[in-house]
Amino acid sequence: MTEPRPHGSWPSPISARSLVAGAVGLGEVVVDGDDVWWAESRPDEGGRTVVVRRRPDGTVVDAVPVGVDVRTGVHEYGGGAWWVSDGVLVHAERSDERLVRRDADGGLLVLTPEPAVPRGLRYADGRTTPDGRWFACVREDHGDGSGEPANEVVAVPLDGSAARGPEAVRVLVSGPDFVASPRVSPDGTRLAWIQWDHPELPWDDTQLWVGDLSADGTLSGARRLDDGRGESFFQPDWLDDATLLVVTDRDDWWHLHRVDVGTGAFAQLTSGRFEVATPQWVFGLSRYAVVGDDVWFARREAGVDRLGVLRPDGTVDDVEPLGDGPSTRATSIGSLAALGGGVVAVAASWTSEPTLVAVERSGTTVLRAPRDLAADVGVGTDWLPVPEAIEFATGPDGTGPDDVVPDDTVPDDIVPEDIVPDGIVPEDRGPETAHALVYPPTSPDHRGPDGEAPPLVVLVHGGPTGSVRTQLQLAVAYWTSRGFAVADVDYRGSTGYGRPYRHRLRDGWGVLDVEDCVAVARHLASTGRADGDRLAIRGGSAGGFTVLAALTFHDAFTAGASRYGIADLAALAAETHKFEARYLDRLVGAWPADEATYRERSPIHHVDRLSTPMLLLQGSEDRVVPPSQAHAMAEALRDRGVPFALVEFPDEGHGFRKADNVVRALEAELAFFARCFGFEPADGIAPLEIESPHDIGG
Repeated sequence: MTEPRPHGSWPSPISARSLVAGAVGLGEVVVDGDDVWWAESRPDEGGRTVVVRRRPDGTVVDAVPVGVDVRTGVHEYGGGAWWVSDGVLVHAERSDERLVRRDADGGLLVLTPEPAVPRGLRYADGRTTPDGRWFACVREDHGDGSGEPANEVVAVPLDGSAARGPEAVRVLVSGPDFVASPRVSPDGTRLAWIQWDHPELPWDDTQLWVGDLSADGTLSGARRLDDGRGESFFQPDWLDDATLLVVTDRDDWWHLHRVDVGTGAFAQLTSGRFEVATPQWVFGLSRYAVVGDDVWFARREAGVDRLGVLRPDGTVDDVEPLGDGPSTRATSIGSLAALGGGVVAVAASWTSEPTLVAVERSGTTVLRAPRDLAADVGVGTDWLPVPEAIEFATGPDGTGPDDVVPDDTVPDDIVPEDIVPDGIVPEDRGPETAHALVYPPTSPDHRGPDGEAPPLVVLVHGGPTGSVRTQLQLAVAYWTSRGFAVADVDYRGSTGYGRPYRHRLRDGWGVLDVEDCVAVARHLASTGRADGDRLAIRGGSAGGFTVLAALTFHDAFTAGASRYGIADLAALAAETHKFEARYLDRLVGAWPADEATYRERSPIHHVDRLSTPMLLLQGSEDRVVPPSQAHAMAEALRDRGVPFALVEFPDEGHGFRKADNVVRALEAELAFFARCFGFEPADGIAPLEIESPHDIGG
C-alpha cells in the first residue's frame, strides 16, 4: 500500500552519495590471449582510471599501482589511453601525459620524452606492431603552448630510446588537422587510419587512408580508400592483410562495410534503420568484433542497443547478453572484443548498471559484476524506473499535445516568437518529430496526492552530437524516486536515428534543440503526465547551453540547472580547444562572418529576457567551456535580480569526476528545485546560498 505524499518530498534510499559509493565506470576492453583487460573509472579514488586484468582462473588484479591515473588529454576528452599485447601494457599517465610500458614481470619503462611545456605531448589510440618494436598511435603536440596543437600518427619505439632522444619517434602521418584509429595489419606491413580537417568532426566528413609500413617505423605509399563522397568512418580494423572492416554512413546509416585495400572496393555488410557506430567524442570505442567467420556487433535500433551476429551468408542472429525480460534485457552494449566463440562486452539494462560479460551463443558469464544495489545501496528493482520511448511533435508548427501533429495543425497558443529567438525563424519549417525517454515517478512506498501531476525534469544530453543513455542511471532514479517525472530528450541532431537526423541541427543549434525540449515539456504537461507550473530543465556542456537558451528565449520552464554551460557562443568560438574550434561553423554559422547569428543565439546578450531562477555549476579547471562563461552569466543574473546560485568546483575540469563533487552538484540541484517548486526534500542536504531568493515563486 503506497502512501500519498507531495511530489518531490518522497523519502528515497537513493541518495546522491549512492551514485558514487562503490560505483565504477567500465571503459575499453582488450583481450590478450586468454586474459581480459579493461578500464575502470573510480569516483571513490578521485575519479582516476585504472586498468584491470582478469586471468582465466578468475583472478582479478589492478595492472597499475595505486595513484596512477590511466588517462590522456588528446582532444581534451581522451579515451584510448592504453593497449596491451603479449602481456605488455602501454599506457598514458595523466599527470604528465607521457607513455610508459609495464611488463608482465613488473618492469617499468618510460617511452616518450618530457615535453617542453607541462602535458604538451599527448598520446592516444595506439597499437603495438606484431614484431613488438613499435607503438603506432596518435600524438597531439602542443609545442610551446601557443597556437593550435599538431595532431599526427607516430611510431614510438618500445625500447625506451625515445625517452632519451625524441628524434627516435617516427612521424608516420602529418598534415591533416586530425587523425584517429591507426591500425596495423596482422603481418605488420600496412597501416590504416582515419583523418579529417576543420571544420568537420568525426561524425561529419572523414577520410579512410592506408599506407605501407616498414619494419624500421616509416610509412610510404599513403593512399586514400574512399571516393570523397562525404561520409563518417568509424572503427577500421583488419580482417586479414588485404581486407579492412569499417563502419561508415554512406547509405545515411552507420553500417558495417568490407574494404578491399588493393582495389578500394567497398561491400556493405549490414543494412536497415539502425546504427553500429556512435559519435567519436573519445578514442577507443569498439562496436564490433570478428569471431571466426562471424562479426558480432552492437547496433542502436529504435532508441536502444541490441547485440547481433553477422554470418558469412549475410544473415543476422540476435543474442541477448543479460536476460530476456522487459526490464532486464540489455539496452546498452559496447566495448566489444573477441573471446573464444563469442565476445566480451560491457552491457547494461534499465535495471542493471554496466556489467562486463563474456557472451557466447550458449550463454553469458559475468566477468565483472556491478554493485549489488539491493545489498550495497538498499535499492530494489521496484525503485528503478523503466522508461517509455516516445516520438513527439516539435518545431514552430509542431508543439501540440499529440505525438504526431497533422501537417495543417498549428496550435493557437503557440507563435514562432515563443519558439525561437527573434529574427531567426525560418519561414519554411513545418512540423517535425523528435524522440525522448520518459521516466515516471517510481516508488514502492509513495504516490502523489490525487489529482496532482508531478514536477518534470527535462534532461539535455551533451554534444550536442550525442544521445541519451539507454541504461539504468541512478542519477535519473534519484529524481523519479522522489516523485519527479523525467524526460531524457534525443533532440534533432542526436545520434542513433541516421545521418539526416544527426545533421538536422546544422545551422540550428540553440533553436531546434531548444524547440524539442520545450515541445516535450508541453506535451507531457498537456497530457497530464507533468505539472505545467513545475517544469525544470538541466544539462551539461552543450546541454547546458540548451538550458540557458531555453530559459532565456522561452517561458516554458520555471527552473533550470546548467552544468558548465555555454552562455556566449562567440567566446566559445574564440576560447575553446582545437577539436571543437570549428564545430560551431556547422552548428551555428561561419565565424566571424555570421557573428550576428552568434550574438542572436547567445543567452548572455539577451539577459533582459531572463526571469527564470537558475543554478550554475562549474569546474574551475575547465578548458572546454572556461569558467568565464559561468561567471559572466552569474553577473548578468545578479544585475537583473534573477534568483540564482553559482557553485564552483576548484578541482574539476569539464565534467565532475570526484565523488564529493558529484554529490554536492546533485544535492545542489535538488535543493534549488525544491525551493523553486515549493516542497521540502526528505533528505538532509546541505543548504544552498541563492541570490535574490525573495523573487522565487513571486
